[in-house]
Amino acid sequence: MNSKTILLVEDNKSDIELTKRALKREHIMNEITVVEDGKEALDYMFGTGAYAGRDLSKMPTLVLLDIKLPIIDGLEVLKRIRADERTHRQVVVILTSSKEEHDLITGYDLGVNGYIRKPVDFIQFAEAIKYLGLYWLVVNEPPPTGNFGTK
Repeated sequence: MNSKTILLVEDNKSDIELTKRALKREHIMNEITVVEDGKEALDYMFGTGAYAGRDLSKMPTLVLLDIKLPIIDGLEVLKRIRADERTHRQVVVILTSSKEEHDLITGYDLGVNGYIRKPVDFIQFAEAIKYLGLYWLVVNEPPPTGNFGTK
């Protein structure tokens, strides 16, 4: 089993299935955990709420984060991830249909590692997912996990 996991933060059921299908099509077989709102994403990342007691030494290699989320929006999720010593180095890629320039600029200002607009066409989307997976899950050397408290 591949230990490099993906946390998919997405509230749209169709986009969840589309993303899973694109990952599978491109032979990216990493374990995927799906959370459907910003609060649940933060609970997962920090081991609170429904995820209390989760082993925080096993963090996702990649967080795919939508911006338009219920309860807590994606940009606020990113801000909180970056603000916490335990997760400030977490690899986060915004995967969104937002075409708002403000979202793009704010995402980078908050320290996102990448920003991908979801193409409408499935073939283009699968291609984007392929390159995303190859880079962040194969080529990139992620920061160590479980090394909390050192900057």
